[in-house]
Amino acid sequence: MSEEAAAGDAGPDVRRLADWSAADLRDLAAEYDTPLYVTDLDRVRENARRLRAAFPDADVRYAVKAHTGRAVLETVREAGLGAECASAGEVVRALDAGYEAVQYTAVNPPAADLDTVVSRWADGADLTVVAGARDTLTRLRDRGFDGRLAIRVNPGVGAGHHEKVTTGGHAKFGVPYDRAADVVADARADFDVVGIHAHAGSGISGDDLSAHRELVARMGDLAREVGDLEFVDVGGGFGVPYREDEPPLDLPAVAAATREALGDVDAALAVEPGRYVVADAGVLLTRVNTVKPVDDAGSTGAVPVVAGVDAGMTDLLRPAMYDAYHAIRNLTEERPERPVTVAGPVCETADLFCEERRLPTPRRGDLLAVGSAGAYGYEMANTYNSRPRPAEVVIDGDPRLARERETLDDLTALEGDR
Repeated sequence: MSEEAAAGDAGPDVRRLADWSAADLRDLAAEYDTPLYVTDLDRVRENARRLRAAFPDADVRYAVKAHTGRAVLETVREAGLGAECASAGEVVRALDAGYEAVQYTAVNPPAADLDTVVSRWADGADLTVVAGARDTLTRLRDRGFDGRLAIRVNPGVGAGHHEKVTTGGHAKFGVPYDRAADVVADARADFDVVGIHAHAGSGISGDDLSAHRELVARMGDLAREVGDLEFVDVGGGFGVPYREDEPPLDLPAVAAATREALGDVDAALAVEPGRYVVADAGVLLTRVNTVKPVDDAGSTGAVPVVAGVDAGMTDLLRPAMYDAYHAIRNLTEERPERPVTVAGPVCETADLFCEERRLPTPRRGDLLAVGSAGAYGYEMANTYNSRPRPAEVVIDGDPRLARERETLDDLTALEGDR
């Protein structure tokens, strides 16, 4: 497929929450109950095509941690993207989804993870291991691994939408930049060193690409210094517009800036988008179960209300963990707006989807949609307060159940005698 054809078949730059069919989402909630994740696989394909068009000569590897559902993994693989995995579990899921080659980026890897990955490699899996510490190299040698290896570098440059996802400047990630060439040289004695890797963080926007440019430029300099590499991996972190009025990322501009900053290297460029592939392909549906007024009318004179819903921070952790904004839409009917706090059922003050946001006046039974929940929705879901995880439906022509809803019995299945 040509770059022009791929771009023309990639749909709009962003799919807003308002673009989803309210009638279709209401039907899904009626059939599958709430809370419910809904993932549109056609939108996943469109996002993958847009990435391939923007980076036609690069190795585009999907950061699996954004969404590891089998249906999504198979769709991304069929769209021509590779797989970048952050754990042994993700490696196994990617291989099971049909990927022939997988990259494993080992961050302080547990022994069990290394055992699993090396075992899969010994059994013939095409695996590239990315090591971010000399100690990891020793542990790989001890396990008999001498295959494809890349060195993760800490470039001293970080970027992202929140300090908790700014990885490029934190000592946890990668070997220090000024020692990277020595680590590469040492590793070449025992491994097939095929690349170098760095990642600035998550949520990079097009407003200020200075940190991204600096990271890529440093990696280009390092690649020219060490030579004889197959790829230079500059990570992902391409941001998506969570707010309704936020413009979409100018992906072609980011791609052009990346190529310019990298410069002339005798190695392929690799990028690792995750969120960009799946975020706007998913929504979380939740139903209002409690409505109560707040005493303080505030400066506007409009009395705020709290709308209690059946989804919570156990189902979408990003608002509680990162103070992240997600668009919210009432799918039941339009009503006059007022300040609404949408709160979940978890016994934590942080269990809020929004606070005093102007939304249609809620009523018990209303169906709400939370937008851009396709990335790090189900992946970060948990069973705190003994809350079973929701079901997930994928739309691929007709909708189908991709993951069943957990039950209370599922939560206690591993506890032995009961």
